[in-house]
Amino acid sequence: MGKRIAIVGAGAVGGYLGGHLARTGQDVTLIDPWPEHIETIRRQGIHLSGMTDEETCVVKVPTMHLTEVQSISKQKPIDIAIVSVKSYDTEWATTMIRPYLSAEGYVVSAQNSINEEKIASVVGWGRTIGCAVANNFGVDLYEPGRIRRTMPRDFNYPSLFVGEVHGRVTPRVEELRDMFSALDGAEVTTNLWGVRWSKLCVNGMRNGVSAATGMGGNERDSHEVIRRVVINLGGEAIRVGRALGYDLEYITGIEPMQLLAASEGDPAALAAVEAHMRKQTTGAARSNLQRPSMAQDMQKGRRTEISEINGFIVQKAKEAGCEAPTHERIADIVRKVESGELAPRPELLFFNS
Repeated sequence: MGKRIAIVGAGAVGGYLGGHLARTGQDVTLIDPWPEHIETIRRQGIHLSGMTDEETCVVKVPTMHLTEVQSISKQKPIDIAIVSVKSYDTEWATTMIRPYLSAEGYVVSAQNSINEEKIASVVGWGRTIGCAVANNFGVDLYEPGRIRRTMPRDFNYPSLFVGEVHGRVTPRVEELRDMFSALDGAEVTTNLWGVRWSKLCVNGMRNGVSAATGMGGNERDSHEVIRRVVINLGGEAIRVGRALGYDLEYITGIEPMQLLAASEGDPAALAAVEAHMRKQTTGAARSNLQRPSMAQDMQKGRRTEISEINGFIVQKAKEAGCEAPTHERIADIVRKVESGELAPRPELLFFNS
């Protein structure tokens, strides 16, 4: 018998992973708190699409409402629990699935921010694995039961990185890599924390900015003023990551020291970084529908992860003895937009112009 996989949080990322894992023959159960989403998948299957026609498919996959999770006690236990809820829901979601793990079962964080420590506090470090999604992985749950990929899929360019918290390559992360490789480009990383912080830099540069301005990815990176704010956010996050001792990797395809230099006003670095960002807005780099998850949450009237992304960078900056003032300012603006005190618009970020 194959491994039983539970997706705890079948939103955009979790639903995409779970749907395609089921499509490739894995034993998957989707668990989600949105009743309409679960009922739609039960009736019609989960509808998956992308930027090419061949990516479109409808997959039948078992589902559970949160109220039904206790029924697992009479079923085969869970071997792999992929937690893909919002970062602020990590502890309760991990606590919910913990009693149903098999003897060798483990939990995978496929989330924004860095949540492995939260998961380990519930199930232990030995049952905790990280999964970071790369810059070319953009997905959107735009209707109940319907998820689309808004950036190109390329099996030769990894979209998913899995790794042990201790950095060693183990049979279980190789097995997980092989599962993911059937649906997308995937690799094992021995640098989970560096990959995690590098992806946090990306989220810190993009998510809050789009939430505060209402801009999609292409519009945001094409805007002369907003693009500079994005670069400053990247530089601050890199400085914090270096102060924490992380081995940073490429950030949106940019070498970290070049992005840092651009944020500090180096003319050559700034010109190169801006050219790279503009290039990402053209051709097939990303769909015009692409919007970071925080902007999607704002549109849907949901709580954002601003405290777990930009706020987390500010918290870690203080722990490392440095500052992240642009992240602090973005976090404050997004909280005001989220509460209805401010309306999202680009002018909110014109504080350096």
